Amino acid sequence: MAKEIKLDNGITIITEKNTMVRSAALGIWVASGSVYEDDLTHGVSHFIEHMMFKGTENRTARQIAEDMDKIGATFNAMTGKEATCYYVKTLTSNIYRGAEILLDMVLGSTFDKVELDKERQVILEEIKMVKDTPDDEIFDLISEQVNRGNPLERSILGTPESLAEIDRDRMVDYYRRRYAIDSIVVAVAGNFDEQKIIDMFSEKMGVLNDTAPKLDKTISPYQKSSLVKVKDIEQTHICLAAPGVSYDHELYHAFVLMNSILGGSMSSRLFQNIREQKGLAYHVSSINSFNSFTGFFNIYTGVSYENAAETIREIRHELQKMKEAGVTEEELSIAKEQVKTTSIFSLENPAALMFSLGRNKLLMNRLFSVDESLEKYNAVTTQDILKAAEMIGDLDNYCAAVITNKEMDIEGIINESKNQ
Repeated sequence: MAKEIKLDNGITIITEKNTMVRSAALGIWVASGSVYEDDLTHGVSHFIEHMMFKGTENRTARQIAEDMDKIGATFNAMTGKEATCYYVKTLTSNIYRGAEILLDMVLGSTFDKVELDKERQVILEEIKMVKDTPDDEIFDLISEQVNRGNPLERSILGTPESLAEIDRDRMVDYYRRRYAIDSIVVAVAGNFDEQKIIDMFSEKMGVLNDTAPKLDKTISPYQKSSLVKVKDIEQTHICLAAPGVSYDHELYHAFVLMNSILGGSMSSRLFQNIREQKGLAYHVSSINSFNSFTGFFNIYTGVSYENAAETIREIRHELQKMKEAGVTEEELSIAKEQVKTTSIFSLENPAALMFSLGRNKLLMNRLFSVDESLEKYNAVTTQDILKAAEMIGDLDNYCAAVITNKEMDIEGIINESKNQ
C-alpha cells in the first residue's frame, strides 16, 4: 500500500515497500517540462536535465558516473511535457548512496558555461537523430498539430533556434523558478528503510524556493489541421490524431480498453484488418496520449506511398464500425485481461511502481492502489467503450501528419475515403 509523507520542509515523499525484493527504486519528480516554457525558454527543461549530469560542486561529470557504477546502479533521467524525473535503481543496501548522488545532482549542479555549450551540441545531435527517425519525428509533428494553441504544442527537445538563445543566466533563472518545494515529489518503491529516506530529504531540500509559478491550463478550441513533410525515405509514415481525455477523466479506463481493442495488440481490429488480412502495412497501432488536463488519441502506420489511400480507408472503416456498433462482451473481456495483466506485471517491478507513484502524485495529486485500478477496469462496460468510441470515431475530425517521399494530398485522401 502506498504511503504519503509530508516532510517539515514541505517535500512530499510517496513510498511503497516490498520486503520480498532486494532492490529499490527512487525518483525525484519535478513539475518541469515543455508546457511550462515560452518562446524564450523552449527546450530548457530538457536542457537542464542534461546539465544535471555534467557536474556539481562536489563531483565532476565523470565522478557522478563512477559513483553510480560503484554501487551497481541503473540511473538516468527523462523529461516529458509536464514532468522531469531523475531516478536510480539499485540494491537495497545501496539505495541511500544512490539517493545522495541524485540529491547532489539536482541541488548542486554548477551549470558550467563550458559544459553548457558542449551539451547544447549534444542536444542538437539528439534533435537530428529524431529527424532522421521518421517513426519518432511523426509523433512530434502530430502533437504539434492536435495541440495547436495549448501548452502541449511545444516539443520537448526544443529547436536549434530556441536552444541557441538559452544561456546560463536564462537556464539558472528557469531552474530556480521551477525547481521548488511544491513542484517536487519523491517516489520510492521496493525494499528500503523509510526513516533513512526521510532523514536524507529532510536535511537536504531546504535550499529550494517554496513555490513555483502555476501553469495556465487554458486550452484553445480544437482545430483540425494537416501537415505533409517530404523526405528521402522509403516508407510513408502516417499519424492521425483527435482529442482524447486526461488522466483523471471519467472515461480514462474506457479509453485504455478501447485502445487495446482497436489497435493496441496483435489481435486488435486495426492490426488484424490492415496487416493480417490485407497486408498493407508491417506496423499499425493506436495510442493514447494522456496528460493531466487534456489528451489525444492517435493512430500510426507505416506503409508504401501506393497503399496510403487504401490504408486510410480501412482506418476510417474500423473507426466508424466501433463508433456505430461498439465492441462485443468477449472483446471487452479480452482487453480487460490484457490491460490488468500488463498493469500488475509492471507494478510488481520496483522501478515501474516508482514511476507510477511519482507521476500520479505529481500530475494528479492522488494515488491509486492496485486493487482500485483493477476495480475501475472491471467496471468498464460496453456502453462506456461506445461513449469513448463516439469521441474519436469520426475520421473527418482528425488532424494528420505525414512523412513521405513525395507530395501527398492527405486531406484529399481522407475526404475520398468517405465514398469508398
